[in-house]
Amino acid sequence: MKLPLHNKTVLVTAGARRVGAAISRRLHAAGARVMVNYRRSGTEARALVAAFNAQRADSAALVKADLLQRDAPALLVKATLRAFGRLDALVNNASSFYATPVGRMNERAWDDLIGTNLKAPLFLAQAAAGELKKRRGCIVNIVDIHAEFPLKDYVIYSIAKGGLAALTRSLARELGPAVRVNGVSPGPILWPDTDIWKSPKTRKTIVERTVLGRVGEPDDIARTVEFLIAGAPYVTGQIIAVDGGRSIAL
Repeated sequence: MKLPLHNKTVLVTAGARRVGAAISRRLHAAGARVMVNYRRSGTEARALVAAFNAQRADSAALVKADLLQRDAPALLVKATLRAFGRLDALVNNASSFYATPVGRMNERAWDDLIGTNLKAPLFLAQAAAGELKKRRGCIVNIVDIHAEFPLKDYVIYSIAKGGLAALTRSLARELGPAVRVNGVSPGPILWPDTDIWKSPKTRKTIVERTVLGRVGEPDDIARTVEFLIAGAPYVTGQIIAVDGGRSIAL
């Protein structure tokens, strides 16, 4: 039985850890050949790609790139085409996340947060557009429910994700009908590594304000990404909240 993404190639940014790794695993299991981008997580990236290739020979590759570098978008697309000869889908998953309250914002944080969350997805989409049009492919952007409901003290991050939501809809118009562009907005899936999010009180409050009363799993996001790539041919310009109902209870 042919898998839903048989003979398709997907590029996943920051695809070696956390939600990115779950997306890579889910798409690979669906038959895709996966190009895993990483910046610092080389050990995890190599282990993941080795596991994929042990399951299916020549079904995965990796490419190191700092998405803040000007030549990164072209580098990623060229590396994918060199490895697999085609590109059918782009998943913009890479993201920086940290607090920037008023009074502590600076241009370095602006360049980093806007760069990873908004600028890189824009220029990656532009670099990939020609090949995606040829394949009638798609783009999936990992947004955030805080694009619509700004997170206190995370001013620049909230701005960046708000821009990514607008970019998703704008690119759907610009690249249609050949290329579909959609987004996934996670709610509480994996706790960030920073101290405030390690607080039991903070976590309890968030879970209590989530309709389903629990934290989600990385694979909840991965399943939705797979659906948008493989099972939603008449869906474009949409952003699906995968948040256990948190965004309707804020």
